Amino acid sequence: MTRLLFQGGSVFDATDTPPAFADVVVEDGRILEIGSGLDGDQAIDCTGLHLLPGLFDTHVHVMLGHIDMWKLVQTPFSYRFFEASKNLAATLQAGITTVRDAGGADLGVKQAVADGLIAGPRMQISLIMLSQTGGHGDGWMASGGTVELFSPYPGMPEGIVDGVDEMRRKVRELVRDGADVIKVATSGGVLSPRDEPAHAHFRLAELEVLVEEAKAAGISVMAHAQATIGIKNAIQAGIRSIDHGIYLDDQAIEMMLERGTFLVPTLVAPTGVLRAAQAGAQIPEASLAKAREVIEVHRDSFRRAVQAGVKIAMGTDTGVTPHGENLAELALMVEGGMTPHQALVAATRTAAELMGLEAELGTLEPGKRADMVLVEGDPFDVSSLPDRITQVWKDGRRVV
Repeated sequence: MTRLLFQGGSVFDATDTPPAFADVVVEDGRILEIGSGLDGDQAIDCTGLHLLPGLFDTHVHVMLGHIDMWKLVQTPFSYRFFEASKNLAATLQAGITTVRDAGGADLGVKQAVADGLIAGPRMQISLIMLSQTGGHGDGWMASGGTVELFSPYPGMPEGIVDGVDEMRRKVRELVRDGADVIKVATSGGVLSPRDEPAHAHFRLAELEVLVEEAKAAGISVMAHAQATIGIKNAIQAGIRSIDHGIYLDDQAIEMMLERGTFLVPTLVAPTGVLRAAQAGAQIPEASLAKAREVIEVHRDSFRRAVQAGVKIAMGTDTGVTPHGENLAELALMVEGGMTPHQALVAATRTAAELMGLEAELGTLEPGKRADMVLVEGDPFDVSSLPDRITQVWKDGRRVV
């Protein structure tokens, strides 16, 4: 096999060590050596560049190209699959080589990327978000009509579920259909029409049986969790990540520390809703009002979680915001109290740990998959980082 020599660059390996000049040798899609004076069959000149691990986004919707509700109902069903190809390519362009899809992508999309039919980051998929009747995933409108972000079809089951027995069956159905992770809404949300972000959804018994069934299948659970009680119920039930975490209180933060629960903040999402509306997207005024209400409390919750030492993995809710703009989240994380180093670790090592991929990805170390992002200039200037990405490598192949 050809040994690729990445020569002359500075390596940020996402461990606790600072960046340092080093060569990186890659063979058969994996990192073989990192050090000085190494050799290889083909040299890649990295002079003036920093080498970072491939980045993660642990909360995306690759099948969602926008949040204009009126446009969504007029879009042909199959159009979204072609749109997803564009969204996946844009994600790679941003240096993101691994994603956790939080609803919308099915097994066929994941397999198309894995088989090389379309370009994109490797994927873990949740298929659909589980929601109680009248919850964040219920598209019932006051007119009596329904607007679904993701309509059910073979391989994409209905997400509305009520009661312990229905929950157990639904998790098994999702596992059958290819879910790598189960997503559940333990509170209301911003874009849904008939609920509130501050209201908890599902009872603890329903969540406990969900986690029980997921664990039996060897997979974890992620929670759309905005309400304080909904967050605490998710933590108590053993859910692995709190996504959004808007209304965290001190007790919830302490529970996360005790249980090792991850926070996926998606700070960019509420402002993205308002930006979409300003650009002309048809979004109900009730949703816009909720977006305005949560921005500051969301950022305050994040600041307190950072100060307390909660494990944080980068996630963006992209799809709500444009694909390819994922790294805007890093600047908001720094504004919220993380150092640039911590923000990059959240987008690499900690994200890999959340997704159970820490043995393969997340840091630049011998034996791991050769996912790398080559960046001009200071890697810790996160606000301008997206504009300075020159190359992206995935499994030892240049994809950007």
